[in-house]
Amino acid sequence: MLLTLLPFVLMLLLAYAVNLFFWDTALAWATQQLLWLEGFGLATLRPMISGIMVVLLATPFIGLTSLLLVALLITPALTMLVAQKRFPMLERRAGAGWLLSVLWSLFSSVLALLAILLSMPLWLIPPLVLLLPPLIWGWLTYRVMAFDALAEHASSTERREIFRRHRVALLVMGVLCGYMGAAPSLIWASGLLFAATFVLLIPLAVWIYTWVFVLSALWFAHYCLAALQALRAERATNISPIAAELCEGSNIDLPPQSIAYDAEPPRPQLR
Repeated sequence: MLLTLLPFVLMLLLAYAVNLFFWDTALAWATQQLLWLEGFGLATLRPMISGIMVVLLATPFIGLTSLLLVALLITPALTMLVAQKRFPMLERRAGAGWLLSVLWSLFSSVLALLAILLSMPLWLIPPLVLLLPPLIWGWLTYRVMAFDALAEHASSTERREIFRRHRVALLVMGVLCGYMGAAPSLIWASGLLFAATFVLLIPLAVWIYTWVFVLSALWFAHYCLAALQALRAERATNISPIAAELCEGSNIDLPPQSIAYDAEPPRPQLR
């Protein structure tokens, strides 16, 4: 519980820094882009619409930062807690270190931001605005959360196999988390309509962002570690006795695929 305060405090400081140094500039730019409203006699709506426009543009970056902070600062601790409580006998094979997790998260985030920017024109179509953003966020959430949940316990081969087998289920979990992440956006944007409470709504939205991704991290940790345990149990059941005898006591890994009892064991692979 106390650990969740760390990304919350960092996000809060970042949000206030952005509000202090960039809000007025961004608001002026958005207002300038809406000059065409004067031709329709809607000049009085420019301040409110420009504010909503800035919030909509800032929301993906705030949500992305919250996701990355939770993934890097909290997910490893939550995964270890889940492993200790539910999977105490699960071997830790450390298929990905902290640096690889950071690079994976950053690369996935860049792809997600590009998808968001390229799909923004399609958000003007009513059905798509309810489908595209959660789908993009869901893809990013499952990529980041599932990777971090498996980083400490699964080997790289096991991680790729779980991603292959459970891709649809992980994506559905990510999309559901993406829809849950839409709630902070509504709170964040409502501050524009109630200026007196805007300062209070900023930390509330950031706090909800943090908790949505914390609960998502727990969900992915339970699911991914259970999938890893099932995968190892399957391989232990299907392993050929001949291959096990060849590999016993040597620095050799069995191939990732299951080996049937009545099949000829494939050639072992050196590490």
